[in-house]
Amino acid sequence: MRRWIAGILLLQICCAAQAKEYGHYDISEVISVAGAQSGQHTATINIAYLTQMLDDLGSHASGYPPQFDSPEDRQRAQRDVSLLSKMLDTVAEHFSHDPPMLMRVAMLHAYGHNLDIPGSDEQAEATFKKLLELAPNDPQSNFRCGMFYAQTATKRADAIPYLEKAKALGVQNADYWLGITYMTLGDKPKAIENLKSYTSRVPTDARAAAILDAVQHDKVKLKEGMPPASGLILKMSLDEPQVLVGFAGNGGEQIRGVRVA
Repeated sequence: MRRWIAGILLLQICCAAQAKEYGHYDISEVISVAGAQSGQHTATINIAYLTQMLDDLGSHASGYPPQFDSPEDRQRAQRDVSLLSKMLDTVAEHFSHDPPMLMRVAMLHAYGHNLDIPGSDEQAEATFKKLLELAPNDPQSNFRCGMFYAQTATKRADAIPYLEKAKALGVQNADYWLGITYMTLGDKPKAIENLKSYTSRVPTDARAAAILDAVQHDKVKLKEGMPPASGLILKMSLDEPQVLVGFAGNGGEQIRGVRVA
């Protein structure tokens, strides 16, 4: 069962974009703690440095599987996410009502989920929940939350209301993610509706056009898999006679994968 997903990854690797090197960061630069005369401590977060790290992580781990230049880069990113998550947890009370900061933390945990860091999925879900309690109508908060759920093994259906709301609020790429998510849930009409919306707006996206064609012509077949990791695999080779789409699940539980033949 594991070999099926491994085969998908092997076929994809030849056509994946070459990943750039992941940077070298000093986690201690993100947060500085100073003692106050009252005996309490104050924490200062270097937003610029944190944003730089998140942008770099996002360029490698915003989807599954993450794309790194080397195994060492991936390990360094995993270490950075783990350490940064622990550091931010110690000062979480300072930004518990700050939507922009909660968004950064939610994305950090979402990247951790794609990097197979244990517990990151629960942390991402909890942080997105706090964020949306504060900013229920924020377009990007809904969109990012929907993207996170769409890349999970067992909660993809939870992505739909957030992505639909993001679409209604004007987030352009929400229709693409809705199309993909509806496809994996077996809702062909909704998948076609949203993929048509996206491809009509972005006609140069050959990958999306190939997915739309596959859905329209019933080339999507669901297949059981027992993958070793977590998240969503959505890579396609337009140079090959077939397009491969797969899904990985947490802890090796059996989930459905997709093969577009």
